[in-house]
Amino acid sequence: MYITNPAGFQNRFLASFLDIIIIFLVTGTLSQLLYGVFYDGDNYYLTDSLGFLYYLLLPIFWYGYTLGRKMAGNRIVRIDGRKVGIGTMVLRNIVAGVVYIMTLGIGLIVSAFMVGIREDKRAIHDFIAQTYVTTDPPINS
Repeated sequence: MYITNPAGFQNRFLASFLDIIIIFLVTGTLSQLLYGVFYDGDNYYLTDSLGFLYYLLLPIFWYGYTLGRKMAGNRIVRIDGRKVGIGTMVLRNIVAGVVYIMTLGIGLIVSAFMVGIREDKRAIHDFIAQTYVTTDPPINS
């Protein structure tokens, strides 16, 4: 295992913040076009589904990037160097999400401290999915 240029807390936080803004604007605009309101309390399944698919699929097809990660200059990579796949992203997003929910958010707080304190900057979801977040550009892009 060789981790190069791990992304720190501020960089990862910026990427997440940018992704949230992007998802909010895109799904809000779609909701406006479909339902006539920017967000409709009765139709969250569409916006929630699009956000879920964004986080799950975009890193698979775009070398570990989401739009926010690309803007912040970080990406998700596997410890073994292989391409991020659907199994990796399911572990990273869904399984880790279940762990965070089961610990009532304490796991998420612990993850934030892990990214801030650990030398390799890996969080709980990184350990579950055998990934880390780097500031290195992809080799194949």
